[in-house]
Formats: sequence, C-alpha cells, structure tokens
Amino acid sequence: MASNSLAGELWLVSAPCEKTAQETWERLDNATSNLSTNSKFNIPDLKVGTLDELVGLSDDLAKLDSTTEGIVCKLVQYFSDILEEEGDKLADNLVIEDIRTYVTKFQWEGEKYPLKHSLKVLSEIIRKKVTQIDNELKTKSIAYNNLKNNLASIDRKAT
Repeated sequence: MASNSLAGELWLVSAPCEKTAQETWERLDNATSNLSTNSKFNIPDLKVGTLDELVGLSDDLAKLDSTTEGIVCKLVQYFSDILEEEGDKLADNLVIEDIRTYVTKFQWEGEKYPLKHSLKVLSEIIRKKVTQIDNELKTKSIAYNNLKNNLASIDRKAT
C-alpha cells in the first residue's frame, strides 16, 4: 500500500512474489520509499480451491457485490429520510472516520472469517451478514415509521 501525502491518494500495488513475500515487500519498499509512504497490506493465506471453484465464486461475488451495494443505498436513503431537515449531517454519518488508518492498518478478522474455511464458505458468511443487516434495517425502519406515525397521531389529537 503506497500513499502520496501531497495528493492524499492511496494505491494498492501487487507485485510478483520473489523467494518470500517479505523479500518482495522489502524490495518494493526500498525502490519506492523516496516517492511514497508505504504500508504492508497483510492478506492472509486463504484456501483458494480449484479454478472451477474460483470461476463459480467470481459469479457469486458479483451478485453479492450488487446486493451489498443495493443495501448500502437503502441505508443511505434511510439515513437521509430520518435526518430530514438536518440533511447536512448525512455526510457525517456515512464517513469512515479515518480511511487512511483503516486501509493501512487492515487486519483480517479471523474470528468472524476463519482461515480454515474455503473462499466459498467465507463468501457465504459475508452474504449471511449482509442479509442480516438488510433484515435489521427493515425491522428498525418499520419500528421507526410506527413510532413516527404514532407521534403524528398524538400531535393531531392534541391539536
């Protein structure tokens, strides 16, 4: 991971492995350290499987990506609806506080996504989590709308 502090950009660079990943990292870091601030992006050794499994997984991940994007868009719309007159606060609620630290200090969450599982199983775990978030959004939005309607009803009765 390289970042140019002047431009504020983050670049993810992949290099062919030499004898060890550490040697590759050191060579790349030495070659570019005068141009950028480099951070190692630690990717764990995942169980890859066969080429056929990877091709099938590629299709599954494309669907998962599309589904996840749709749910994120629903969350954004929901936040926008809730904030109503305070729409200027929407961006504050949708920003990762420090993206640079998040990316440069990335750590695989082995407890949530065990490395002993195949990529197919890991993608299924992620799909279930995304579905859970979508279901929670539906439940909470129904509860919020019920409360909002009850409050509006009480206001109408009071006037």
